[in-house]
Amino acid sequence: MLKIVEFEAKSLQEAERLAVEALRIQLDKIKLTVVKEKKGLLGIGSTNVYEATPNVNLALEGKMFLEEILQTMGITTRMEVRTLEEGKEIHYSIESDENALLIGREGRTLIALQFLLRNYLNTFVSEYIIVSLDIGQYHENRRRQLEILATKTAKEVAHTKIAVKLDPMNSFDRRIIHTKLADWRDVITESEGEGDDRALIIKPRP
Repeated sequence: MLKIVEFEAKSLQEAERLAVEALRIQLDKIKLTVVKEKKGLLGIGSTNVYEATPNVNLALEGKMFLEEILQTMGITTRMEVRTLEEGKEIHYSIESDENALLIGREGRTLIALQFLLRNYLNTFVSEYIIVSLDIGQYHENRRRQLEILATKTAKEVAHTKIAVKLDPMNSFDRRIIHTKLADWRDVITESEGEGDDRALIIKPRP
């Protein structure tokens, strides 16, 4: 799952430079291994084939990344980290005395932090991994609220046969409702609009 690159280099210094360029991470987070020696004619022009891979524990790396951001903000937190699917999913949960500040209006600060964390951890891997961040159980509580809204609205639409357009919401919230109603036989969901005005419509199934 971690990225692995191979290349030839004439020296350790060249190998380190090539590894940093290929993996796009700091040298102190890279493990370099000589996998093959290539000797030149009369010892001239000899090279080594190196293998380079990130030398990190992804879950711990994400924890340190978040802690650095939060320490810069002067916020003390308690953090729980869970890994699932043999490390292909990593979930972070934070509690602090500044939950409201870290969550932000409509969860925007939380979503931004999750975006930064997700992008950072995915620089180390060859296959996309699922990374989620929750603060003060915001996502969990929000999910329950949205699922109740989805069920109530879907029942209304199924009964009246009249489509209902919900208030604009972010992609995370829309996905919760899409998922909740995906298997309903009587209604379908669609998104329309752009940016902050993008909203979800619950329609009777044709």
